Amino acid sequence: MYINTINLVECPRDAMQGITHFIPTERKIEYLNELIASNIFEYIDFGSFVSPKIVPQMKDTLAVLEGLRKINETKLLAIVANERGAEIAVNYNKIDYLGYPFSISETFQQRNTNSSIAKSFSRIENIVTIVANSGQEIVIYISMAFGNPYGDHWRMENVIEWIDRISHLGIKRFSIADTTSEASPSSISDLFIILNRRFPTLDFGIHLHSRIESSLLKIEAAYQAGCSRFEGAFLGYGGCPFAQDDLVGNVPMELLLDRFNKSDSLEMTKLMISFQNMILHDNV
Repeated sequence: MYINTINLVECPRDAMQGITHFIPTERKIEYLNELIASNIFEYIDFGSFVSPKIVPQMKDTLAVLEGLRKINETKLLAIVANERGAEIAVNYNKIDYLGYPFSISETFQQRNTNSSIAKSFSRIENIVTIVANSGQEIVIYISMAFGNPYGDHWRMENVIEWIDRISHLGIKRFSIADTTSEASPSSISDLFIILNRRFPTLDFGIHLHSRIESSLLKIEAAYQAGCSRFEGAFLGYGGCPFAQDDLVGNVPMELLLDRFNKSDSLEMTKLMISFQNMILHDNV
């Protein structure tokens, strides 16, 4: 299956959250405004409303948001890990999407949001109520969708069952996440074929963490299975700090841009350099 319209999502929040030195707020704003101005991305994962003690890099999310200029159709997504985060986010109409990480792995759900899978589902129910009149849309990240490194029970049917249950809350948009690079091209293809057949009215994207040498094969597998939304980060930075010690980075956004002809080489290089300058600032 080939799709005419491909949407890309840039994830600087995911890229930045594991960087140990604090990136100055003004540098984040400058870079994010460059991403917006490029008008390449459907939306940008710009920040998160989580505890600054847990993710100190994101402690300035509100200050960053204040400095962002929405000058085109590019939308903004913020990650929330609980009801408190959602209660903050709904006060800011610059934010279009709230992303919530829902894990199929019990171990990772505890590590990532300090809750069980059952409690996490209850949180989604509460967040749906919180955002009901905000005009914002919830995006559910199905974390560990292709397995996990902890020995937790996993089967593809778990993914399907939880998407079915969550979709009954009125949620339409899901990002299928391979948090620790467990996926293979064949497992990606199998899952997306099933999801698109089973849930034709839902909107599925893919968020891959992958070694560079296998990234393109996985992208192709998702694309040919009907995926039209791909998430990545420039230079392949990122990896959830709560997953495991050996972090696996995001799919490089430059690889996605090149594969789907979404940007000329000059603009792509400019954005890559801007990202590199941001993360190296005051750390050389």
